[in-house]
Amino acid sequence: MEYKETKIEELLSEIVEGEDITLSDIPDMDLYMDQVITLFEKKLKHQKRVEEDKIMTKTMINNYAKAKILPPVKSKKYNRQQLILLTLIYNLKQQLSLTDISNLFQPTLKDIQGEDNRLPSIEELYDTYLELKRGEKLAFKEDYIKLSENIREKSKKFNASEPELTELLLQVSMLISRANLEKKMAEKIIDEYFLTSASNSHKDPSV
Repeated sequence: MEYKETKIEELLSEIVEGEDITLSDIPDMDLYMDQVITLFEKKLKHQKRVEEDKIMTKTMINNYAKAKILPPVKSKKYNRQQLILLTLIYNLKQQLSLTDISNLFQPTLKDIQGEDNRLPSIEELYDTYLELKRGEKLAFKEDYIKLSENIREKSKKFNASEPELTELLLQVSMLISRANLEKKMAEKIIDEYFLTSASNSHKDPSV
């Protein structure tokens, strides 16, 4: 495909302006699994890489339940808290294993089930997460533009017949490099503060 600056801007806008499932999108009434899947497909279809991709499936939800990331379902219906957890799982599983997500969610699940009270409500956590995410999207746009300009400047030393292709290759390489650093940092935080050892000891995140 021919390189066009306007097309890159369109792709960047798709990433930054894509909607999330908000608290107002989540009904107060409990939903059956098919209704849950429909909600995710409707609200997050813009996140598909290809049209055939599935945002959420029965198999995925069952796997999350087996991994004990979701509280037990009652009467085959999912409540508001479980729907919020599913949205968080959807975002986290892009980079983290189910084991890491399970360890990360243990304090939250204990709080939901009334075994702990160290955290704010799952609704408050999720609303704050979305607020922070909106700010990060704007910061990402600014960082990407600066990265592109830096790469373009450094690429002037190359005697390439297709300079734009060289720039795109470097852009992708740097984006993945940043993603790798962020993933490693997330994993280190989980290992240090959320990981439950074989002896079932748990490190208090407040320490």
